[in-house]
Amino acid sequence: MSTSFVLTLAAVASILLVLRLVVPGLPIRRFARQLTPLDLALTVVGMLGLILHCASMFFRPIVAAIPGTERVIEQINSMGTASMIWYTVPALMVLVGLRRQHWVSLILLAASLLAVGVTMYNGTVVSTHLNTIFAAGVIIAATVFFLSTPPWSRKPWPGTDRPPAR
Repeated sequence: MSTSFVLTLAAVASILLVLRLVVPGLPIRRFARQLTPLDLALTVVGMLGLILHCASMFFRPIVAAIPGTERVIEQINSMGTASMIWYTVPALMVLVGLRRQHWVSLILLAASLLAVGVTMYNGTVVSTHLNTIFAAGVIIAATVFFLSTPPWSRKPWPGTDRPPAR
């Protein structure tokens, strides 16, 4: 994974965020669901775990600069059971955190996270694995920015005084 890959993924996610902020129709009200504080916490912690996993594999010196991470890096890079757990738990946290979102986005998200895991552990070429990481990152960003509202959002919804039912 190169720095340009990370910057490109960050740029795409940033563009999606900017679209969220400047396009009046976002989030898509028909499909939007409000995140609870627990949903938001699970999603954020899960994302941090996924970032830790990727960074431990592709940017080891950066993660190693954080005190106490050497054992985690070793477990992740071993590609054994511990590494699988270090990937699966955060991926499931993201899915659980976004569980209230539209079912199509959840299927796409689950499929993309599964593809990341499969391509990571079955010996697939790195370029294919990076493509799955990129797709998962874009799907997560699109789901969060286009379909969800934060817990503190109190915007009125058309035709009602509350957000759509979960």
